[in-house]
Amino acid sequence: MVQGAAPVLEGGFVDIKRFDPTIVIDLRYAGANNFTRRALYPPEMPALVRLSVAKRLVFAQKFLKERGYGLKIWDAYRPSAAQHQLWEATHNNSYVADPKDGVGSMHTRGAAVDATLVDRNGKDVPMPTEFDNFTPAAMTNYQGPDQVVRANLKRLQKAMARAGFYGLRTEWWHFTIADWQKYLPNQAARTAQVSGTEWQGKL
Repeated sequence: MVQGAAPVLEGGFVDIKRFDPTIVIDLRYAGANNFTRRALYPPEMPALVRLSVAKRLVFAQKFLKERGYGLKIWDAYRPSAAQHQLWEATHNNSYVADPKDGVGSMHTRGAAVDATLVDRNGKDVPMPTEFDNFTPAAMTNYQGPDQVVRANLKRLQKAMARAGFYGLRTEWWHFTIADWQKYLPNQAARTAQVSGTEWQGKL
């Protein structure tokens, strides 16, 4: 963390970029470069996460930088209004969490990020798909023939796993912290514990 540069915001959120300025930020829902083809966030919106998530991202970034790579964040905290718009655009709970389901998206809790890999110059490296590719090609278990893509994906997954994140089966870019239940209201947390991994497959 940069000395004096990353105050903890109200509610325990921090700005990823101020917490670690070497992490590249490209919030796709702050512009039209996403599957809705419109901006869902204000253009100046920072990439916010819970403090514990930010610390884990710093760990992952350090791991990657030692190997000549780094993180790019495509999504972090997501306002409830944006979650409603995504649900209205898809009505597909295989990918997008219904905001009325009681638990909702881990993005709205600040407990998940969408991330990809860049090289030491901040340039994108080959990955299985683009962001928000809702097809089998985006599965976290890459089945394609490209060995460079396979190696890059494994590198990202290894960094995030070591930092305390787990991936999502249908979206290689989505990572949630392992103890996400602590950010749920009491009743929702109890429901999630009973349901096991049911909530893990949602944007």
